Amino acid sequence: MYDQIKLEKGMYHLANRTFTQALEAADPSAQYAGTELAALDAFERQLKRFDIHVSGEHCDTVEKFFTTTESAVLFPEFVRRAILRGMEESILPELTAAVSGVRATACKGFSIDETDGAYSVTTDEGEVMKKTVITESDAVSLPKYARLISASYETIRQQRIDVFAVMLRAVGHKLAGAAAGAALTVLKNSVTPFDSAGTEIAYADLAELYGKFSDYDLTTVIASPANIAKILAMTEMQERTLDSSGQVHLPFGAKLLKDASLDNQTVIGISGDFALACFKGTDVVLESDRLIDCQLDRIAVSIRLGFQPLMAGATAVLNIKTE
Repeated sequence: MYDQIKLEKGMYHLANRTFTQALEAADPSAQYAGTELAALDAFERQLKRFDIHVSGEHCDTVEKFFTTTESAVLFPEFVRRAILRGMEESILPELTAAVSGVRATACKGFSIDETDGAYSVTTDEGEVMKKTVITESDAVSLPKYARLISASYETIRQQRIDVFAVMLRAVGHKLAGAAAGAALTVLKNSVTPFDSAGTEIAYADLAELYGKFSDYDLTTVIASPANIAKILAMTEMQERTLDSSGQVHLPFGAKLLKDASLDNQTVIGISGDFALACFKGTDVVLESDRLIDCQLDRIAVSIRLGFQPLMAGATAVLNIKTE
């Protein structure tokens, strides 16, 4: 049972296994099916075991993690999850069609050549079928996105856990934002942009962007905050409302996202299921031993990510003319 698991630092250093995976192996969630604990994963059951409340009216302070040597082992995973949640709340997941894990600082991607003939060309009996050729591409680098958080144990020990989690989420959100900027650069450089009709973005330009997609659907439009404001002020957007997830959509269905890394001359449209691949060299990495030992003066957080455009025709870029 979950209250009999021996927690120790070494669970963070197992080969090819995360801390949560180590917990799940020792305390499988499947055995709790149909019980009041069915909705919790192995880590959340350990929080319950040590009566650590990470949110709500009765939220504990950070020092609750350090009540015992075993409960202290849970703290690095809490930090990792808070940072990861912040990353997931960024626009980065909206941009990537697939995420692949690799154990390197660079990896080989692939390219697709479909110039042999259109899919509409039929093949008669005995004729050679048209080919889609997949070949290895140039290496994709996986740079490290990192941040050093400086906060002594005495500084944060009396902070409510949920307040501290917000700070960690903000770090994760900004790390993912930096990676999203790199992803958008990859997308922008993968196609030849088309020019706007005038020097200000107009709804006709957005309609033309939509028309650039023939094989795939335009699902997402990304622009700078200034251009998003101009789009929202358009007459055609007056009847638009937020959906259940808090996102606004253009009249033809594409989600509208803002990203401060884009300049005011660039608007990017993508088919989210086909445009971009993400290669993850590491998951969120922390110095777990230091956190367990209350050495919080230097919380080093890092992740390696690289990006590669996928299918031709799944990205289009609008260039807003300056004159």
